[in-house]
Amino acid sequence: MTSAEPGTTVVVVTWRGAAHVTACLDALAAQTRPHRTLVVDNASDDGTAALLAAHPSRPEVVRLRRNTGYAGAMAEALRRVETPQMAWLNDDAAPEPTWLAELEDTFAEQPLAAAVTSHLELADGTTQSTGVRLTADGHGADLTEPAVEVFGFCGGAALLRTEAVRAVGGVPASFFCYYEDTDTAWRLRLAGWHVVAAPKARVRHLHGASTKPGSPLFHRWNERNRLLMLLRCAPAAVAAREVLRFAVITALLPLRRRKPGAANFQVGLRVRVLAEVLTRLPSALRERKRIDEVTALGRGAIWDAWAGL
Repeated sequence: MTSAEPGTTVVVVTWRGAAHVTACLDALAAQTRPHRTLVVDNASDDGTAALLAAHPSRPEVVRLRRNTGYAGAMAEALRRVETPQMAWLNDDAAPEPTWLAELEDTFAEQPLAAAVTSHLELADGTTQSTGVRLTADGHGADLTEPAVEVFGFCGGAALLRTEAVRAVGGVPASFFCYYEDTDTAWRLRLAGWHVVAAPKARVRHLHGASTKPGSPLFHRWNERNRLLMLLRCAPAAVAAREVLRFAVITALLPLRRRKPGAANFQVGLRVRVLAEVLTRLPSALRERKRIDEVTALGRGAIWDAWAGL
């Protein structure tokens, strides 16, 4: 790469994004910093392909044969990125013109950082995310207050060092959707990297345009991937405790007179989550061993430093 070539590939994952992907590409075309744009189309069937082909910015497009989810599409993109940095951007997000410049400049100021998260705002202007924190029971939760260093980045809009992500095992494609960003951030931290925030890298995000937060499918992916992330990244005692807690709550739910109304307290959904975690347990433990090979910091040290803050 010469000094005249862009240092970042912005990866946009889309699935049935005809209603909003044009606005995303328009916003990328207005960026003040040169970049490459790579769109991974998860087998959309709503006219998205035609919109991508007709867009004047002429993005590179990879059209997959089936919907592999956000995680699967990002894993595919990582194999194709040749620039030192790759940005993750949702297809329903519209960054401000200086977004990429702010992210890249933050990297220049933070050489120990492998990921920079953006300031995401919802359509009404309220803050959605300034980064991700790790709760005391191992959930990833959006921060909404200003921050400098954060535990993890929000995958809706972030910049990562390409080789750092590859070195820690890439993107967990099997997650399909949700927690692929927090899992990746956790592995980067185990390898000794930092994750920081760029408050001036602002993005307007429709949020939930492709998925339905709160739906049974959302909760199935969310609960399953959280437990798999803990099995891969957390101290063994923490991972075992949270899987056991999930199982015990599931077993006791039929005995409760009043059950919470949220879909993640449906017994059938929780049983399915446990079955999927059990099925994937051997591969999760193999990944845990591979993560150990690139770990520079102890799992306990990361947990103690960040959990519950």
